[in-house]
Amino acid sequence: MKKPYFISDYVSIWKNTLSLNGETLFNCSQETSFKDFSKSLYKHIDMNYPKFYKMDNLSKLALLATEALFKNKNFNPEEENIALTLSNKSGSLDTDLKHQDSIADETNFFPSPAVFVYTLANICLGEISIKYKLQTENAFFVSESFQPDFITVYAEQLLQTGKAKKVLCGWVEYTDDNYEAFIYLVDEEGTLEHRSETLKKLYLE
Repeated sequence: MKKPYFISDYVSIWKNTLSLNGETLFNCSQETSFKDFSKSLYKHIDMNYPKFYKMDNLSKLALLATEALFKNKNFNPEEENIALTLSNKSGSLDTDLKHQDSIADETNFFPSPAVFVYTLANICLGEISIKYKLQTENAFFVSESFQPDFITVYAEQLLQTGKAKKVLCGWVEYTDDNYEAFIYLVDEEGTLEHRSETLKKLYLE
């Protein structure tokens, strides 16, 4: 018989609103830019991580969602063997375009190392790993839309093969100030069974 796994907690960030397990915890005016919203949310959840301000927007979004979820858990992430599996549609396109702008003009050629380092989507996984001192399996996938069927199978394979005790999964998309994050923790305990049908409903909440 297949061992059941559960969604212990889930976080969504969309339209300047942070929700935890379906309940709104923080929101700003719809006219607020992501830059201002992210700063306000950073202060609201009391992150206290100065490196945050040097990150690209995709990493900021992923880290804010992860911080909100982890702060709701009574554990030290470093000790929990948490694998990471995130995905999106645009990869690191937002940062790629900024880098391209900096090298497009031969007479004004000033590429920024601080921008270039974020021209890979999986850098956001690295930022999460550094912040929470995780030395675990991680993977970043790019697809047209959130793929709960694929992610469900992938996450449970990590758990079944003993590569992780928990898996932080989700969808983190940022392009030109349009953004959304849906992140959840797969565990052996919880009230919501880890099924693709459940994830589809939670994602659309």
